[in-house]
Amino acid sequence: MKTKYILLTVIFFISSIFSYAQKDLIKSGPMLGYSDFREVLVWLQTTKETKISIKYTDSKGETKITAPVFTKEENKYIAKIYPGPLNYGEKYKYEVLVNDKPVSFDYDLEFESLQLWQYRMDPPEFSFAIGSCFYMNEAKDDRPGRPYGSSYKIFNSILKKDPNFMVWLGDNVYLRVPDFLTERGLNHRYSETRSLPELQPLLGSVHHYAIWDDHDYGPNDSNSSYVNKKITEKLFNDYWGNLNTNVVGNGGITGQFLWNDVEFFLLDNRYHRDPNELKNEDKSYFGKKQMDWLINALASSKAAFKIVVTGGQIVSDVALYENYAIYKKERETLLNRLHDNRIEGVLFFTGDRHHTEISKLDRKKAYPLIDITCSPLTSGTHKPKNENNSYLIKDKTFYERNFGIVNISGPRKDRVFTLTIHNADGEKAWDYTIKAKDLRYSKKK
Repeated sequence: MKTKYILLTVIFFISSIFSYAQKDLIKSGPMLGYSDFREVLVWLQTTKETKISIKYTDSKGETKITAPVFTKEENKYIAKIYPGPLNYGEKYKYEVLVNDKPVSFDYDLEFESLQLWQYRMDPPEFSFAIGSCFYMNEAKDDRPGRPYGSSYKIFNSILKKDPNFMVWLGDNVYLRVPDFLTERGLNHRYSETRSLPELQPLLGSVHHYAIWDDHDYGPNDSNSSYVNKKITEKLFNDYWGNLNTNVVGNGGITGQFLWNDVEFFLLDNRYHRDPNELKNEDKSYFGKKQMDWLINALASSKAAFKIVVTGGQIVSDVALYENYAIYKKERETLLNRLHDNRIEGVLFFTGDRHHTEISKLDRKKAYPLIDITCSPLTSGTHKPKNENNSYLIKDKTFYERNFGIVNISGPRKDRVFTLTIHNADGEKAWDYTIKAKDLRYSKKK
């Protein structure tokens, strides 16, 4: 009996050594990308050429293993794996197999498929996280002085709120001076930022969707003239797992996804953007093709909430920094087209500003347009002075590192959106509630 115990101990010890040895081959991840009814995306980056597969188990204990993927240097050692076919509306436990050996993590790994509720029941309640401006320090490349990034614990605080997914609102990577000129430089920043240890548990069990803003697209305040924009477009798609991208077909990261009865429209405010400094009143921010796609997509959507996600503030009328108000004519065009086409249910999610606030534009014979700006996650904070935003809700501001959790609840015809802003420790700052029925046009003529 004693011999058997010793043998089992030795086997366990050897298997643990194998597990940790295989884990050393993983640089970042696993990270969950999109969720679908029949499949999900699992992303992972290794340190060298490696064989990767995913073993996943449903609630009944049935286990499957994906076909292996081999990471290659030319693909930055990135693996994208698609477990499926899946059961609808189910949570799965999963393991990462590296060279056919399971890897142990000190946190849970699970993903979920979308639930088929349509024509059957009320849409399920769910929640998701939002945030922008994630700066990870690297002393040799950072500006001299006090480190700009801090409060990495925020990612654990987000995980503790147990959201179904997270929407990253731009500046999810901060490119720096040594990064801009080559693909090697740009890839270094994306890869190093993704490997932050404090981030890994959140990546492993929460689905992620993203847009970009200037700092993960190119230099500060960058625009369509950035010579490496095709490289950063490819890098964005390599490192994120959105359901789709470049849906307009003329370059950039524009995309869309649906979670239950809420639809998200992921806009690109960089790839087709004219410089802020141009005096031309017709200068482009989104550009006509992207604008046309957005209006058509919003008009076609039957979602209870139609959330337009982009890097810079839309509703604020402060023509400073990189707000949409600098692009006065295009902004007026967007707002007019929303009204002329009586498009209901629209909300804006934005980042960039290094503080959190809500702007609300009351309109004649129309529901108000609301812009929720949520920033920053780990980068420096800014408290604006004398901006005089006409539409600011003054008691809905926050000037510390923070994130938002949105809960969608209620029956199909009476859905409710509740945003709660939390500080880096996960403590509640304030909340804000919107009813879907209050984002509709009156039926009175």
